[in-house]
Amino acid sequence: MKDRNFLNSVMEFEQQLESMQTQFEALKKFVALMMEEHQTLQMENNHLRTRLEEVLSAKQEGSVESNDEGEKQQIIDVGEGYDNLARLYHEGYHVCHVHFGSSRKGEDCLFCLSFLNKQ
Repeated sequence: MKDRNFLNSVMEFEQQLESMQTQFEALKKFVALMMEEHQTLQMENNHLRTRLEEVLSAKQEGSVESNDEGEKQQIIDVGEGYDNLARLYHEGYHVCHVHFGSSRKGEDCLFCLSFLNKQ
């Protein structure tokens, strides 16, 4: 009787180990996915910081001019906002109200395209 009880305990322990192994594999896959997403977000963040620095330095150099009274004015292009949205779309980000700012992952978005094609 003791041998039977011992065998049942060993089999139960084996099942617990298999269950833990399955959970561990799922956890490893989740961690790998999170690390990949983290890396993607870091790259996007670095790209956006670089682009922001470029835009800020360009504005400091060329967009401020003084008028007759010596005051400084900023010159704003009429289509500058549209151009910025189109540039963001071509860099791979949504510009539509539905998914604004999220990555397009190379796929075209009908909402973004209809928004950009409005005249």
